[in-house]
Amino acid sequence: MKIRLAPHRAITQLPDHLISQIAAGEVVERPASVIKELLENALDAGATDIRIKLIEGGKALIDIHDNGSGIKADELSLAVTRHATSKIRSLDELEHVESMGFRGEALASIASVAQMRLTSRTDADAHATSTHNHHGDWQNAPAAGDVGTRIEVAHLYHNTPARRKFLKTDATEFSHCLEYITRAALANPHCGFSVMHNDKLVAHYPISDWQQRIADVLGKNLPEHAIWVNHAVGDLSIVGMICPPDVARSRADTQYAYINQRFVRDKVVSHGIRTAYADVLHHLRFPSYVLFIDLPPQGVDVNVHPAKTEVRFRDSGAIHQFIANSLKKSLAQTASARIAQAEPLSSETQAESNEPASRTSLFDQPRKPQAWQAPLPLAQNPHSYLEFLQQNANPNRFDTPVSQSESETLADTLNPNTPNTFEQFAQTATTTEHNTSQHPLGFAVAQIHGIYILAQNDKGLILVDMHAAHERIVYERLKNVLNAAPLTRQDLLLPIRFNASPHELAILADPANHDVLEHIGLSLTPLGLSEIAIRSVPTLLRQADAVNLARAVLSDIDEFGGSHVLTEKRNELLGTLACHGAVRANRTLALPEMNQLLRDMEATERANQCNHGRPTWVQMSMKELDALFMRGQ
Repeated sequence: MKIRLAPHRAITQLPDHLISQIAAGEVVERPASVIKELLENALDAGATDIRIKLIEGGKALIDIHDNGSGIKADELSLAVTRHATSKIRSLDELEHVESMGFRGEALASIASVAQMRLTSRTDADAHATSTHNHHGDWQNAPAAGDVGTRIEVAHLYHNTPARRKFLKTDATEFSHCLEYITRAALANPHCGFSVMHNDKLVAHYPISDWQQRIADVLGKNLPEHAIWVNHAVGDLSIVGMICPPDVARSRADTQYAYINQRFVRDKVVSHGIRTAYADVLHHLRFPSYVLFIDLPPQGVDVNVHPAKTEVRFRDSGAIHQFIANSLKKSLAQTASARIAQAEPLSSETQAESNEPASRTSLFDQPRKPQAWQAPLPLAQNPHSYLEFLQQNANPNRFDTPVSQSESETLADTLNPNTPNTFEQFAQTATTTEHNTSQHPLGFAVAQIHGIYILAQNDKGLILVDMHAAHERIVYERLKNVLNAAPLTRQDLLLPIRFNASPHELAILADPANHDVLEHIGLSLTPLGLSEIAIRSVPTLLRQADAVNLARAVLSDIDEFGGSHVLTEKRNELLGTLACHGAVRANRTLALPEMNQLLRDMEATERANQCNHGRPTWVQMSMKELDALFMRGQ
């Protein structure tokens, strides 16, 4: 590699025009960046109607007209200079910003790389005033115009041809512009938006409520049976839409998260959402969501990056836990409600739907899960898992193979006195009256190839993957049992030492993190200035790599305020136990056993999917069955 040494030069003050170009490079990356900055200004001005006109993807012209409060005539010249803003006045206001913009860089940066005309009028003005840059000088003149502001940006990068060469095709640049408009429209249903491109109307969103705005903006991308979220704890609230796991998409292209109405791409938020979907979503699928998270402005720092899509939370752990828990509750309740309504994914909705959901299905409120009923005996007997683990162990299921000692540890936690076979249950099962109105999943009719259960309900036919369904039931019960008790720890005979970075030592030295480590059963002690000793580990994970586990835990605590690594690894272990403990293929079941499985599915959270995100059951209506045989045609 050739090393280049810069020649020594004296320190000098940069000229203003070069400073403006550098600032513009941070703010104006492409036409979509101009759209974003001008939309934020319009919304901060209280606009309720914004009209956007684009030519050649925004490269030739960006024309944005709003009906906001406007700019006074004597402030126009100041508005287009750097660091001029009405949003903040002091450092204290910067620490709890409530407006979308606040730096005072946008208009000056745009004007430095394009030809710009600004026309504005306030309620107090008799007429509008226009200003435009002519060879670097701003000239004001009276103009016609209603109350509000109109900004025309023409010939982007006309004075920097080298930067213009890096712009993409008109279609690509327009798609980026439309994405920024979509983000603004979703977060501001109180404002109407219309978009013209090359003199054609391409989007129009009238004023509405947030649910209707989501339906209008997403259109055919709105998931069928969308789950509407509305949770609040103290000063934290989250509202919006998430998709059921069974209609997740193959691409992560319909994901919108907002903090105080500001679109963000934040690791804490995205990880909290992934945590909620952890064991109900297939690993090759991505959930669709539009989520609006509100918290006190002083709890979040938005002054992190010029693009303002990155934020920092004062208490990231609380935000992460709030998001994950809120979405988990919505997913669990809605899954139970869909079983209660017997309207799961059909053969058509397993693929991505191209039809917008009906209005009645959009706003249905989720029903609460039914009360827990009698368990499947095999699901409650951990000792029977040992035989399955010894005969069918698969070390590739997760990082650390399940050992017999780990299974015995889990078995000691649960109740060992329940029957351990379906046959014992069948001998004692009582006959239940076949009332399909009380049991949404109906009653079993037959078993197909030892894999599927065929049942009928009031709506038609139900097909159940018995292993996947039983696996979810066992998994949820194991989690409930272990969640009721703290994680036990295994003290190490000889501490394990590893070299630690200064950052890891700083995380360990923070007294606020001691309770987290204590709760998860991991004991870490600093040794000198560069080592950490591991003195105990969680009992269930004592076979795991202790050093990698400790490093991952410290990283989690630093990033999210708590450790989710142990929960994930524990759930991997429970998932393996549930998989091996669930009824296997080619196992012949009697009708009472099949019916008991259906009853337990109705009472189990997240019973629509197995632990790996695959569907556990499908419904075919009588209308669909009749169509197969052309009845009535």
